[in-house]
Amino acid sequence: MKPIQLKREIESQLTNEHWVTSFDREQGTLRIIDKRVDKGLTINLANLAPKFEENKEQALEDTMKTIKEGLTLLTTEVKLAGNESHIFPVIRSTSFETETNDGRKLLHADHTAETRVFYAVDQGASYSLIDEEMLAKEGKTFQEIQEAAKFNLRSLKHTMKQDKVAGNTFYFLSMDDGYDASRILNESLLKEMSDKALGELAVAIPHHDVLIFADIQNETGYDVLAQMVFQFFSQGRVPLTALPFMYENGELEPIFILAQKKPKEAKKD
Repeated sequence: MKPIQLKREIESQLTNEHWVTSFDREQGTLRIIDKRVDKGLTINLANLAPKFEENKEQALEDTMKTIKEGLTLLTTEVKLAGNESHIFPVIRSTSFETETNDGRKLLHADHTAETRVFYAVDQGASYSLIDEEMLAKEGKTFQEIQEAAKFNLRSLKHTMKQDKVAGNTFYFLSMDDGYDASRILNESLLKEMSDKALGELAVAIPHHDVLIFADIQNETGYDVLAQMVFQFFSQGRVPLTALPFMYENGELEPIFILAQKKPKEAKKD
């Protein structure tokens, strides 16, 4: 679908009288602003096109959910004091802006060459990213936020589905709580999976809502992993990275895999 068509589809669903839109035809973006606070968010329509082509109804539903949650947060004051148990790390790609449109600098830390870590206050159906202004206002330090996020992350469940393909074991974590990919920061979980692996352990976070572990025991396993990660990456609502990582000695190293086989050639055990 063309950007102008996507624009019309989204605008047809905007029923809040306080929300206004502006379309940048050259950039292919749609900005939606809440007039009450003169703040808003920008949607890159080109990124949405493949999802709308694949499943228009689902893509529109997901897009509107993101827009409504984002705009609602703009009119909600978020406090850190008293919400320490609701602070979590959030993984984003390095292309994600570290500063908001109104100039607020978001708290973030380096993770890999492909990803960064941001920090958020969980609000149930959504969360608010923490910025430096919030820290200054409440007298908190970045270290306190990082420690709280790390502690709270360890408390999250990590139930996984398991699948065996061509002699390799794959584990999928998708709890749908907004912090699936963030669990890659749980060092005890990574060590647990490393100790469990019979071969080499690979880890992938193709998009925001999944964490994949792969116990690679033969060369075919790398091909299967590459195809799998790319498929998840292309379908994710918030894509992160199509590069998987090898986990060894407590470190994550990105790996480039040149797949030689088609998915249909990999048979499940």
